[in-house]
Amino acid sequence: MPTGLTRDAGWEIGASRTIHRSPQAVWEFITGPEGAALWLSAEGPLPKEKGAPYRTADGTRGEIRSYHPGDRVRLTHGTSTVQVTVTPGSSEGRAVLRFHQERLASAEEREERRTYWKGVLDRVEAELA
Repeated sequence: MPTGLTRDAGWEIGASRTIHRSPQAVWEFITGPEGAALWLSAEGPLPKEKGAPYRTADGTRGEIRSYHPGDRVRLTHGTSTVQVTVTPGSSEGRAVLRFHQERLASAEEREERRTYWKGVLDRVEAELA
């Protein structure tokens, strides 16, 4: 099977980065209005309730599948699913931010999303520096 293709979830991609901020600070940013706009193009803060709908600036619709404060959020994004997690880093004052997207349509879409998530991580790191 090609890299990134799974039996159950189709094409998928993951990207992560250690950020030099506390897990709580990263979580508050990523789920707040500025962070949600940056990675999801959402208007306002990310909804916290399971089943809550959202819409992005480009009209993509989705809903929150699960929300675990300070830890992870899983949501649909069009026909794909995105999970964002924040975990403690290997030393004090650091957090690992991960984006994982599955149910992508093709290897090409996987590569597009890889570039997108790397750009998101660059922008999050710059915002929190």
